[in-house]
Amino acid sequence: MKKPNVIWFIVDQMRGQATGCNGDPNVFTPNLDNMAIGGTNFPDAVSGYPLCCPFRGSMLTGKYAHNHSVKLHEDRLDPSLDTVTDVFRQNDYETVYLGKWHLAGFKESEGRSALRTVPPEGRGRFDTWLGYDNNNSQWDCYLHGHDGDEEVPHYRLPGYETDCLTDMALGRIAARSESDRPFFMVVSVQPPHTPGLAPAEHRHYQAQQLTLRPNVPGTCGAQARIALSSYYAQIENIDANVGRLVDGLRNADLLDDTHIMFFCDHGDQMGSQGRFGKCVPYEESVRVPFLIGGGLPMRYDGRKSGNAPCLVNHVDIAPTTLGLCGLDVPDWMEGFDYSHRRTGRNFQERMKQEPQSAYLQLIGDRESSYAWRCVVTRDGWKYACVKDGEWMLYNLNSDPYEQNNLAFHTGYRQKREELKALLQQWIAKTGDDFPVPMP
Repeated sequence: MKKPNVIWFIVDQMRGQATGCNGDPNVFTPNLDNMAIGGTNFPDAVSGYPLCCPFRGSMLTGKYAHNHSVKLHEDRLDPSLDTVTDVFRQNDYETVYLGKWHLAGFKESEGRSALRTVPPEGRGRFDTWLGYDNNNSQWDCYLHGHDGDEEVPHYRLPGYETDCLTDMALGRIAARSESDRPFFMVVSVQPPHTPGLAPAEHRHYQAQQLTLRPNVPGTCGAQARIALSSYYAQIENIDANVGRLVDGLRNADLLDDTHIMFFCDHGDQMGSQGRFGKCVPYEESVRVPFLIGGGLPMRYDGRKSGNAPCLVNHVDIAPTTLGLCGLDVPDWMEGFDYSHRRTGRNFQERMKQEPQSAYLQLIGDRESSYAWRCVVTRDGWKYACVKDGEWMLYNLNSDPYEQNNLAFHTGYRQKREELKALLQQWIAKTGDDFPVPMP
């Protein structure tokens, strides 16, 4: 039996709420919505480390950040670490990486990372790696790397980054022949990250007409509306390119043989809780889109399609990808394989084994002691603490916008201590050393 292909389509800073299928009243995402209906949508997916570099280290290694080398922003992924790419290569897959990497350890303060060369040993052992470490200018994007055995010097993409990287993926798909090896391809784009630049045809979101989330205070309303009008334009462009990718696979007669995994590294507050950006355990920062399409005929059978109420985390991406392809998950990966939610293999047994909570963290930065740990449960509770201090406790069932913090409410002390004990279990299980607050 022929092994299936798999594509990761990774975006940067797109919160999980920002799709039609997950309930956003503003944005137009027909292709992602189709994937959610005909494929599998994980609306409760989380970013176990809502910051670009550590997340990406975890998605490749299947390990929590404190167990790999990318613990802080702009840390370098240790080339000696095993990754999901190695497993695919061991199973005779062609491996291709296109776009944003952000694991080379380059410091933007020392010069523009987009114009610096990631050394061959730092490219994750992909057969083809055409990318850049980091770049925040979507119409001024440069790639370099290697295409097979050929080294490729820096060159500038001719248009908008997401469009051009999708063009590159489509070109490779169209050029494939029946005898080619199965492939693992990554398409990693910078949008909808700031700055909010998008092609003009997608910029039809009028700031004054947007519906804000209830947890955006009035003092942030104007700024949030302007930021969201750009954010949604970028997301609509992403959605259009996902549609192009699906069409390209269909035209090449590869859609039923290819799993498409769409996900993001973290979200963006966009004014919620009076904040912008990421790095906090609020819903808009830690909930991310996670969908799996293709790989099976696009149909609804009540199990392989539709919503899956699972807390898919960053460490689960690599195991789930291997599971989709029928490959064994190595012991050094720390995440859970959710592939049964798409393939139906061993469905009832695997469903009983699914984690009932997810562990999230921010290790902190070199300049301050700011750090936190968080646990989210499938029954709708969230607890987070800072070093030796309580921070938040929310019942997401009755308070989905996190407007009533129960962490210091005496009536919820028992619940707080229960979740704190669960958090301590995660700390011990993963080998972390974070000091939780004393009772």
